[in-house]
Amino acid sequence: MDLNTITEVVRRPAGRPGADWREGDAWLAGGTWLFSAEQPALRRLVDLTALHWEPLVPGDAGLEIGATCTIRELHAFTPPGDWPAARLFPVSCEAFLSSFKVWNAATVGGNICLSLPAGPMITLTVALEARYELWAPDGSVRTVDALDFVTGDHRNVLAPGEILRRVDIPAHALHKRVAHRRFALTHLGRSTVFLIGTHTPGTSNLLLTVTAGTTRPVRFAFDSMPDAHTLRQSIDAIPADVWFADPNGTPDHRRHLTRHFAEEIRGELIAGGPA
Repeated sequence: MDLNTITEVVRRPAGRPGADWREGDAWLAGGTWLFSAEQPALRRLVDLTALHWEPLVPGDAGLEIGATCTIRELHAFTPPGDWPAARLFPVSCEAFLSSFKVWNAATVGGNICLSLPAGPMITLTVALEARYELWAPDGSVRTVDALDFVTGDHRNVLAPGEILRRVDIPAHALHKRVAHRRFALTHLGRSTVFLIGTHTPGTSNLLLTVTAGTTRPVRFAFDSMPDAHTLRQSIDAIPADVWFADPNGTPDHRRHLTRHFAEEIRGELIAGGPA
């Protein structure tokens, strides 16, 4: 879609991105959502791709993902052999309701900052205990837990002009065993629910992340593996107004699916199923 209100595109931001931020600006990376709908309030686009942020940097501390890393790059990434949780990368990429053309342009940071309930990069990074580095126009930097970033449907903690610079996934999360479940009304449809469970080898713990069926991510941390009743009680304690409603599912339907798949994940991790 043509954005006919745009009067300027800043292709190479001078200095730190955001230093010249003003009302009517928008960050441009993949642009797959930006150009899909009218944007009458926008006057200027600031292109981030020219900054050439490194897309994926593995190391002893874990994995750094640049905000402009494309979905294609993440899907093609070959992780170290001792990161069993990295099998969630292609799983999450394939949860996109998108074509291969979108994969080539859409970015990890863009999907997170769009902050839709079904955003699979949100599911992935919350489940793997990531932290986000945010840059403000005044030059300050802050770090937030991925769990705390999205606050509702299409809402997050970003202040005007603030930008997501990178995602840091800690090594300890990448060494965990994982199980996931996802439901959509059609084979390539938008997620109705998307759940991920992680378990640290040598312990009895469980970290369960619930997304897509809720307006914001919900994560349950159990020091020891809960029984079925305890797990169901935890899910039932999610406030009614947090469950999401759209044509892909009612809150009751999503709650039912979450209970069902959470129990399957618990059983799989107890039984020592797929890493």
